[in-house]
Amino acid sequence: MELYGQQSSSVPQKIVIHLIEVLLLWLSFWILFHEGGAWIAGKLAFHNAEEQVDRRILIFTFNIVTFARLGYMMIVLLKRKIPWEESISVPFAFALYYIGFSLLVLPTAKPLDTLDFFAIALFIVGSVLNSGGEILRDRWKKNPENKGKIYTGGFFKYSRHINYFGDILWVIAYAVVTRNVYAALIPVFLFCLFAFYNAPKLDKYLKVKYGSDYDRYASKTKMLIPFIY
Repeated sequence: MELYGQQSSSVPQKIVIHLIEVLLLWLSFWILFHEGGAWIAGKLAFHNAEEQVDRRILIFTFNIVTFARLGYMMIVLLKRKIPWEESISVPFAFALYYIGFSLLVLPTAKPLDTLDFFAIALFIVGSVLNSGGEILRDRWKKNPENKGKIYTGGFFKYSRHINYFGDILWVIAYAVVTRNVYAALIPVFLFCLFAFYNAPKLDKYLKVKYGSDYDRYASKTKMLIPFIY
């Protein structure tokens, strides 16, 4: 957690991250709408439901929105130093979303239905909780009167890591749209990562930094899932 105390623009690292993500988006497009899907389906011996374009368009739209949203957060909101190893690991983590869900949707021939519209709503809610929470926190931190204080307002009054919860929601939305049972493994893995590693590790850092203020916040605010966990 020592990185949270180091501020840096990390421009070269951010450029590398975005270049890799653009490549991942191109691969996603090739898989979903060009010969990539048929080639992979042939190699892995599964049916490629090329007739179901709407579902693939929805997955790629999620990809574009996720890329734009997280790009804004990284360029505008992220102030801490990004080590070079993170500039490689971060985009490859997003390969799970851009490439993983693009592959998992390939066999699905089912037309869009009510459940998919629920997934769209879930994607929007998750994105707002994640990005919106960070934007509100950034505005609060820019007020000199709040220097040295822990942020407990906005969406963060509902859980200490509401941004992580938002991530889980929009990833679940991806999984629902694929209608592939194996896609459920990705949000389950993400939940375990946040619940048992990222959030507890960040909590330790916040406790050291804010002391009793953090203790009061933690005593009345759930860690990850609002009002539950």
